[in-house]
Amino acid sequence: MTNTPQTSKPEPPAAAVAADPHWTATRERLRNRQRPTASLVICDDPDVKKALEEAKFTVRSLTAQAEASPDDQDLKKDLLTAQVALGKAQEAFDEVAIVLRFQALRRPDWEDLKREHPPTEEQAEDNLAVNVETLGPEMVAASSMDGITVDDAKYFLTEWSDGEVNALFNVAWNVQSGIRMDVGKG
Repeated sequence: MTNTPQTSKPEPPAAAVAADPHWTATRERLRNRQRPTASLVICDDPDVKKALEEAKFTVRSLTAQAEASPDDQDLKKDLLTAQVALGKAQEAFDEVAIVLRFQALRRPDWEDLKREHPPTEEQAEDNLAVNVETLGPEMVAASSMDGITVDDAKYFLTEWSDGEVNALFNVAWNVQSGIRMDVGKG
């Protein structure tokens, strides 16, 4: 028995692909996609945060009860009241919250930025690919959609608490590898 070499499926002619209106529209959509974005929401008012969380909890709880007892009119009224209270709590939160927005850099720009901040010898021994201390302010500023400067970022990364610094650094870092696609069966 001899094995015959498998031939690959021939590619369609480039002119046919270019003339395909579906592919032309798809290609246009792909070329016009925006880079991933992410937000960091900061609320320094613990009472406002607590009120919002309690309002969310109340709505979730009453929603579950209403689903279990769909004919209970008092429960429906309580749920409507709770939803109004949640709306007011959300408005109060939005009024005092600071939202910082970040967008992924173009891949060549991200690679250049990482190359500009190689790890120290000690960091390389710890398997770090970049010097997070020097990269952090540059990355935060470069990916900020709100005009954070390198000096602003240096200040924040120096003065804020450890958890807040980690959150700021991580949102700017993680947006660089954001994935908005689903690889599934076609």
